[in-house]
Amino acid sequence: MTDPAEARVPLAVPRLEDLPDPAGKAVLVRVDFNVPLRAGDSGSPVVADDFRIRAALPTLEWLMDHGASVTACTHLGRPKGKVDPAYGVEPVRRALGELIGGVELLENLRFDPGEEAGDPATVDRLVDGYDLFVNDAFGVCHREHASVVGPPGRIPSAAGRLVEREVGMLSRLMVEPARPYVVLLGGAKVSDKLGLIRSLLAKADKVVIAGAMAIAFAVVEAGLREGPGSAEARRWAAMAGLRQVAGLDEAVLEECRELLATHGERIMLPVDGVVLGTGEIPEVKPGYLGDAGRVLDIGPESSKLFAKTIRSAGTLFWNGPLGMFEDERFAAGTLVAAGAAAACRGYTVVGGGDTVAAVDRAGVAKEVDFLSTGGGATLELMEKGDLPGLAALRRGVA
Repeated sequence: MTDPAEARVPLAVPRLEDLPDPAGKAVLVRVDFNVPLRAGDSGSPVVADDFRIRAALPTLEWLMDHGASVTACTHLGRPKGKVDPAYGVEPVRRALGELIGGVELLENLRFDPGEEAGDPATVDRLVDGYDLFVNDAFGVCHREHASVVGPPGRIPSAAGRLVEREVGMLSRLMVEPARPYVVLLGGAKVSDKLGLIRSLLAKADKVVIAGAMAIAFAVVEAGLREGPGSAEARRWAAMAGLRQVAGLDEAVLEECRELLATHGERIMLPVDGVVLGTGEIPEVKPGYLGDAGRVLDIGPESSKLFAKTIRSAGTLFWNGPLGMFEDERFAAGTLVAAGAAAACRGYTVVGGGDTVAAVDRAGVAKEVDFLSTGGGATLELMEKGDLPGLAALRRGVA
């Protein structure tokens, strides 16, 4: 594991220090306080996990220490542009007040239909009365929402500490990563990540694919092995289970076929899988198609191969569990990968809520260089090299 303090690279977005003197200024801070709620002792909702609130404290404290009057704004859930008491921010406001005093919190941004629509009138209302804007919500920087891309065009703006750190740490994956650069991708439908896979194959030395999304490549691999249009490939592709689990269609299979034909030597797939056998007992199957394509974890041989590749990485990026890890019967592959990531002496980044949860469950979260909070934002940055929210900060006031 490398020292995160040594992992910083020059940022392409303005920082807090680039703002005009915030003393005496009213500052609006876009945060990501989309936190889970639970019923409290009195029955009223309370924050179940305040990690995202605590992540914003360095930015809020810096602004207040420099004399600013600070107001935060966030979304919470998906109220679909309507006022819905179930998504009110009062529980979040209370939790924020317990961690830091003197910071106001506006009501849920998504109560306004103009937020997700990126409506300029919504932007005007949002920034009215504020002198400066700070974006510290990396998790929504891939959204062209009013509160994300609008304010930088109206008032002087900068990235908060969380966004600054995310951009700096993730930049190491895109600019001259230490070799070998290994990417580990899990998850469900491969159709959602084909663009990402194509982009990563242009940079990485090895892209390891698991989870249900690996089924599409396994289908194509069977076809290549047996010959174009083979009965084996058609048999697997036609299965309703495969279509449901992996979202397969001919266009997806064709793109997987092209990727294997062009970059096959850099794509690593599972060689065995775990399926749910008779009597609800897990069974290891050779290959990765299993019974009716329903594979719930990588098998032991795949775990060994993956772990060896992960441990040897000079740079590692991991997104997506390798199986249904929330079920203990199908968690082994993901937990082995987490252990290998902890043992890797290269620069290691884990992104995505489920993957971070898996690393935490394995007890090795502190052994990884960086846990990205971004989810979809992290993946889009890796695929496209930029995000609308970051681009807006760089453009600034016209």
